[in-house]
Amino acid sequence: MKTIDTLGDLRGKRVLVRSDFNVPLDGTTITDDGRIRAALPTLTALLDAGAKVIVTAHLGRPKGAPEPKYSLAPVAERLGELLGREVLLAEDTVGEDAKAKAQYLEEGQVLLLENIRFDARETSKDEAERGALADELALLADFFVSDGFGVVHRKQASVYDVAQRLPHAAGHLVFKEIDSLSRATGDPERPYAVVLGGSKVSDKLGVIGNLLTKADRLLIGGGMVFTFLAAKGYDVGTSLLEEDQVEAVKGYLRDAEANGVEIVLPTDIVVAPEFKADAPATVVPADAIPADQMGLDIGPDSGRLFAEKIADAKTVVWNGPMGVFEFDAFSAGTKAVAQAMQDAAGFTIVGGGDSAAAVRVLGFDEDKFDHISTGGGASLEYLEGKVLPGVAVLED
Repeated sequence: MKTIDTLGDLRGKRVLVRSDFNVPLDGTTITDDGRIRAALPTLTALLDAGAKVIVTAHLGRPKGAPEPKYSLAPVAERLGELLGREVLLAEDTVGEDAKAKAQYLEEGQVLLLENIRFDARETSKDEAERGALADELALLADFFVSDGFGVVHRKQASVYDVAQRLPHAAGHLVFKEIDSLSRATGDPERPYAVVLGGSKVSDKLGVIGNLLTKADRLLIGGGMVFTFLAAKGYDVGTSLLEEDQVEAVKGYLRDAEANGVEIVLPTDIVVAPEFKADAPATVVPADAIPADQMGLDIGPDSGRLFAEKIADAKTVVWNGPMGVFEFDAFSAGTKAVAQAMQDAAGFTIVGGGDSAAAVRVLGFDEDKFDHISTGGGASLEYLEGKVLPGVAVLED
């Protein structure tokens, strides 16, 4: 995979960068700028090289047409603050304003194109439609740098097709993501432990199946754990349960035993009568959840157990919170895992998405983890062993 250093002299050249600026917003206020900060090393390197930098990105899920609430204006403002220079914002994606501003861009300047998903061709399944948009993007620049890891699992115009039309390279972020995640998928140092959480087991079936041939132990928490507990014959009360996945999970439990993979489930659960921040919380054994209660976090004994299983691992990957960490009463399990990851001597990867958000929301030092991924879905698919189109197209 080519890196920025292989592109040669970039002074005065226009470089199109695909970044991932899909940040959470409260109105027009960015509540977590982690993905913007993750883009800084690549953008700074290009600017230092004298390039004219044009950035394309998406925000939210607009329906192929401009929607003010999904404008990248707040991102342009925050990116400018972090770079210490003005970031121009085009009023469109590949229209007249984008073309004009790209044409007159000067060395060391940054232009952010408006939300690429305002153009329906970006996510089209029709290759010709995507190709037409990619052609227009390619006309804006001399080189293409892929640095939005959160979208490399998508075959989209600004991710995949444009790389076929311009000399291309992986940005620092994408290169670091692949380098770090490959340590957990190639020949990981052992013991190799994977902590999986999040709401639905169905979202991670492929990952679990793949890990049963690679990992030494799987620690299961979050809403998905109740399908595992049900597969063991336990009553889970009113907890989130995917009944249609119980048989599949029973198969995974059998496969794990046959492969010598340790499945670690919670021994206790924090329950409440309803899904509310101020709902009264109670700790109960995992095999004795009351019929009128729902599990919203792993319990304190489980937190200690998970920490022990993480402590001696040489490679640890964590994807998905252990509970409803946004509610203080149900955040302890996620805090326990994050703390154990920080304290672990092994190589630690936080697999993006809600896990990365939890690290920041709960006040942990990001530098204490070896790698925090910016792509939840992309990192999951990589762990599942899938080919990521936006990475494959960069390989020569």
